[in-house]
Amino acid sequence: MVNVILYQKKEFYLLFKLVSSPDTIFTRRQLLDEIWGMESMADERTVDVHIKRIRERYRDSNDFEIVTVRGLGYKAVIKS
Repeated sequence: MVNVILYQKKEFYLLFKLVSSPDTIFTRRQLLDEIWGMESMADERTVDVHIKRIRERYRDSNDFEIVTVRGLGYKAVIKS
């Protein structure tokens, strides 16, 4: 059986960005500018909401986790 996970476009880009560069810290502003665009009127908390959704989907994953780096942003950590 194949599990299919449907994403909003921004969530997919956000997940791809983080897991493509494991252990790299990205600030909310960096993620917002790159994924939503520099001209976007979205608030930095928009990133937090999308991160929360991704974490909920992958809370039982043995492959990776999205970690908050307090005062800086987020990073993906690949589990061994």
